[in-house]
Amino acid sequence: LTLLIDYEAGEGPGVCWLSPEQTAGKQKPYMYTQGQAVLNRSFFPCFDTPSVKFTYSATVKVPEGFTAVMSATSWEKQKDNTFVFKMSQPIPSYLIALVVGDIVSADVGPRSRVWAEPCLIEAAKKEYDGVIEEFLVVGEKLFGPYVWGRYDILFMPPSFPFGGMENPCLTFVTPCLLAGDRSLVDVIIHEISHSWFGNLVTNATWGEFWLNEGFTMYAQRRISTEVYGLPYTCLEAATGRALLRQHMDATGEDHPLNKLRVVIEPGLGGVNPDDTYNETPYEKGYCFVSYLAHLVGNQSKFDAFLQAYVNRFKFQSITADDTLGFFLEYFPELKEKGVDSIPGFEFDRWLNTPGWPPYLPDLSPGQQLMRPADELAELWAADGLNMEAIEAVDITGWRTYQLVYFLDQVLQKSPLPEGNVKRLSKMYPKISKAQNAELQLRWCQIVLKNNLEAEYSKVKDFLHSQGKQKYTLPLYRAMWSGSEATRALAMETFSATAPQLHVNVQNYVKKILGLEGAE
Repeated sequence: LTLLIDYEAGEGPGVCWLSPEQTAGKQKPYMYTQGQAVLNRSFFPCFDTPSVKFTYSATVKVPEGFTAVMSATSWEKQKDNTFVFKMSQPIPSYLIALVVGDIVSADVGPRSRVWAEPCLIEAAKKEYDGVIEEFLVVGEKLFGPYVWGRYDILFMPPSFPFGGMENPCLTFVTPCLLAGDRSLVDVIIHEISHSWFGNLVTNATWGEFWLNEGFTMYAQRRISTEVYGLPYTCLEAATGRALLRQHMDATGEDHPLNKLRVVIEPGLGGVNPDDTYNETPYEKGYCFVSYLAHLVGNQSKFDAFLQAYVNRFKFQSITADDTLGFFLEYFPELKEKGVDSIPGFEFDRWLNTPGWPPYLPDLSPGQQLMRPADELAELWAADGLNMEAIEAVDITGWRTYQLVYFLDQVLQKSPLPEGNVKRLSKMYPKISKAQNAELQLRWCQIVLKNNLEAEYSKVKDFLHSQGKQKYTLPLYRAMWSGSEATRALAMETFSATAPQLHVNVQNYVKKILGLEGAE
C-alpha cells in the first residue's frame, strides 16, 4: 500500500524562517527545522512519537544561490538546484531535519565535514580540523560501530536556540562553539555520543528523556576521560553538577520535574514535552548511570555492558524498565543481591521520587584543578582584598572549564564586597573581555548579581550576539529579579532582540518578564 498525502507546511513552530539579519552573513534568508521534541508534525505528516522508527527519503528543490542539507545517509545534487536525500537507517520522527541557506562545506576528517555560512567556514574548519575523527574512534572503541556513515557538523545562525541538536549524520550546533581555542568541543563530544545513546537506542516516550540524555552525559564523560584525562573530566562534571544544584534551588527539590520519570499527560491542559526541558534528565540521569557503574564496580565490565546494551536495543525505542531489566539480566550476580532495592537507592526511588540524586559519583580527581579556583574565589570574596596573595596566582594557563568553575564560585559568593568585582574585571581581561560564550554567560551573571552598572552593556551585547536558550533565559531571570535598572535593561534588550530569537525562547522570556498577556 502506498499512501500519497498532498499537504502544505507554513508557519508551524517546527519550521524556522530567518530573515537575512538573523543570519551571520546578513545577506540571504535561511530556513531550518527543529523536530525535538514534538515539532516535526508541523513540517510533514508523521507518527510524531519517539516510539516509532522509519527510514525516509526526500527531494528538495531550492532557489539558485541556496543549498539544502538534511540528516540523511546520502546526499546528491541534481539539476535545477534539486537535492535528493536518503536515510537508510530507521530513526524517530524528531531526528529528521532540513536546512536551506547560503552554506558551504569544508572537510575536517575522513568521514566529517563542517557546513557553515561562507563568513564562518574558515573559523569552523580551523576549530574542528582533525578533532572529530579522534572522538569518533574513541566512541567506537567504547560503544561499538558508528552506524551512520558520515558525521558532519552544521554551524547554525546565531539565533539557533540550542547548543547542539544531534540530527543523525549532520549535527546542528550553535556558532558559540567557534571559541577560537577549541575549548568548547565537549558539546561536540556530547552530540557524537548521541550516535549510540538517543539516535540508536531511543527513549520510547519523552517522559523518560533521561534514557537519551543521562546515558549520553555518561558516554560523553567516558570519551572525555579517554581523550583529556580524569581530572579535566571531573572538573567539567562538577560544573554540570553546579547547574543541577542551581536548577533544583530555583524550582525546589521536590518539584515533579525533578524526577527521572516525568508524567507527561497528553490532551488538553497536558504538558508540552518541550516545557519539561531542564537539567534533571542530563545530570541526575548521569548520576543514575554512574550509580549503575558503581554497583558493577569495574569500569571495563561496565563499558562492556554499555556495548552489549547498544547492540541489544539498536534501532529500537525502549523504556527504563527495558534498560534496567537488561542490566539485571546482564549481571545476574547483582540481580541475586537485589541491587534494585537497596534502601535509599531503590531503582524505583531513582525514577519516581523527585529531588537530589541519592548517589553522586566521586569527582575528587578534579580537585587538583578545582582547589586553586576555590582558593582564588575565596580571596576575591574577602572584605579587604589580599592583593599579594591574588597576584601570586597565575591563571594564564587555566583551561576554560577551570575559569568557568572559578566564576561559578564567585557567582555563588556574590554580591561581593563593594569594589571587588570592579578590581576583578580589571585584573583579568581574559575573563571580563572573553569571547568564549561560557565565560561571557557567567561574567554577565556576576555583573548583574553585583550591580556593576559600568558593565551592563556587556550583558546587552552578549544577548544581541546569540539566542541560545541556556544563555538567554538565566540572564533574563537575573535581570528580572534584580534592581529597577536591570529590569529596564531586560525590557530594552528584549524589545531590541525579540525578532532574532526562536519563537519558543521569545515565549519563555515573555513569561519571565510577565508579558504573556501581550500575546
